[in-house]
Amino acid sequence: MSSATLTSRTVLVTGATSGIGLETARQLAERGAVVLVHGRTAEEARAAVDRIIATSEADAARLCAFAADFTRLEEVEEMARRVAAEHPHLDVLVNNAGMAAPERHTVTADGNEIAFQVNFLAHYLLTCLLEPALTTGSPLLERNRERGEGPGGRVVNVSSSLHRTAAIQWNDPNRARRYARLAAYAQSQLALTVFAADPRVTAVSVHPGICTTDLLPLYSHEGVPAAEGAAHVVRLCDPANEIVNGAYYDRAERVAPAPAATEERIVKRLNKLADLLVGRVGS
Repeated sequence: MSSATLTSRTVLVTGATSGIGLETARQLAERGAVVLVHGRTAEEARAAVDRIIATSEADAARLCAFAADFTRLEEVEEMARRVAAEHPHLDVLVNNAGMAAPERHTVTADGNEIAFQVNFLAHYLLTCLLEPALTTGSPLLERNRERGEGPGGRVVNVSSSLHRTAAIQWNDPNRARRYARLAAYAQSQLALTVFAADPRVTAVSVHPGICTTDLLPLYSHEGVPAAEGAAHVVRLCDPANEIVNGAYYDRAERVAPAPAATEERIVKRLNKLADLLVGRVGS
């Protein structure tokens, strides 16, 4: 199951301890990539690495464990610093970590609605902090420029078809005045999808299908195996597959996202809001 185009590419997969994230990390490792496996805690990340090694032919030397609790932005910053120090060039960042919004309105220590922070803001911050690693020193730099993909590596945001049902509450992104768990989750997925159109890095978003993961109850009673959804994510990680910057993919097919995800005005407004909420204003 090797792929010459993925051999020795360095890929960070967030939320890689279960579900689509774990299967994405496994498939990338089996194809020769250096995979940075993120978990909420060091113990969970290390256990995921051990599980991949035990259940695949992946080279243990190509798997590295990283930890950050996405409900704490300071931990995201700490992990970004460690990744940048140990892997100054990053070929792919897979923003996969996600959670269902809880039944009751919940705010993190950083002051953000928890699903909006874990599913979007933490990934926004991580991507911004890793931008130098993603956009410098890449052997793909010139080829990407020729293709119009933008510089360096690429970002793959694991989004959801539910982003189409969402609206970003600009004046109340934490939904303190009117909270509904499905609406909060959908808002976070719309934000992640809009973020793929940010011109600072080459990025796409993908709905991997309805899979048998912890998020299945949000969608249906039945789903396909997580490995099947992960295959769609891995395909977008492979530089052999040309991508359209800012595009949205429903599994293997490029389709139009919600209209908001294609509006430059919305992208700029979201970036401004995210900078404020993660404390990057003036940085």
